[in-house]
Amino acid sequence: MQNLQESALLLIEFQNEWLTRNGKLNHLLSDNNQLSIALEKAKNVIEFARKSTVNIVHSGLGFTKRYEELGVAQYGLRAAIPLHQTFLENTHASQFTPPFNPQENEFVVKGRIGSSAFSASNLDSYLRNNHIKTLFIMGFALHVCVESTLRAAHDLGYESIIIDDASSAFNHEQKQYFLKNTIHHFGHSMKADDFINLLSKG
Repeated sequence: MQNLQESALLLIEFQNEWLTRNGKLNHLLSDNNQLSIALEKAKNVIEFARKSTVNIVHSGLGFTKRYEELGVAQYGLRAAIPLHQTFLENTHASQFTPPFNPQENEFVVKGRIGSSAFSASNLDSYLRNNHIKTLFIMGFALHVCVESTLRAAHDLGYESIIIDDASSAFNHEQKQYFLKNTIHHFGHSMKADDFINLLSKG
């Protein structure tokens, strides 16, 4: 049985930029059914997690006005984020979306600047200093920042499980590719209901 005191539920970018209709990235989640299911399942997960002893961790993005921390880039997210002016700190876009707002006893990752929640952040220090060995991960987008976090967690020595139906890629094909071709190299996946059942036993 999983030791919940040595485990953490890691939420990736449950922020308005993704999850509200006026969010600049909301249209990228073009599979509306997948997104609706992910949000419903994630709401159930966070509700049950808050009644358990599992550690809860939130990782969002928030950049300074001129995106100086990203430098000048021609390609990838370091180029795209400043171009589209996404995840500006202290704006509605970078705020967490209810009911995923961090509560007082939940850890919020600081310093992150990359696709992985570990990138330049204090996440690894928090996990090691609190003797957390296993990560249950859910969020957006599954094939980008969730996957990047999964890969980094694996290489840092953590056991990682993606709650796949509480996460969304842009479309069905991307999610299926991740589940069929990527996940087994770096971790494992499970359903939200199975995670909730695990919490109830812990």
